[in-house]
Amino acid sequence: MSKDIPLSPTSYIVLGLLKAAGPSTPYALKQGVAGSIGNFWSVPHSQLYAEPARLARAGYAEETRERGGRRRRTYAITDKGERALRAWLADPVVPAPELRDPALLKMFFGGDPAAIAPAQVERYRLKLAEYQALRDQLAPHADAAGPVRTLDAGIAHAEVWITYWTRLAQLP
Repeated sequence: MSKDIPLSPTSYIVLGLLKAAGPSTPYALKQGVAGSIGNFWSVPHSQLYAEPARLARAGYAEETRERGGRRRRTYAITDKGERALRAWLADPVVPAPELRDPALLKMFFGGDPAAIAPAQVERYRLKLAEYQALRDQLAPHADAAGPVRTLDAGIAHAEVWITYWTRLAQLP
């Protein structure tokens, strides 16, 4: 019997991606993050390569390895991993989000808001357009309710920041 280990947000990301995409290599997990949750959750690539093996050692995932060639490792979620993922998804308690914005950090230490703000407005306008286009692509699909709701949050977030930075760009 494998030992339970503490599961982190990265653990749940890996388990969630394995559940959604099926057996995957760490490289495929990295691509999955880049094309989805990477828009709102940062995961160092090194963690996406190390975490599947850690989960496999604890029985949350299983590892298979190619016999020849590059001997790539592929991971699949196990029943134990699915139970852990379901329990995490059902738990309504979540920690407060962390706000880490380099532009705000610059302003805190005296950066000129009028100089910083225009680039931020443009950045958020581009991100807003990206989110809206993704939402339009996903909205017709019945199995995309979670990603669509998440994109709605991203859209609202971008709109608030556009308003905020636009106001700062107009300061004397």
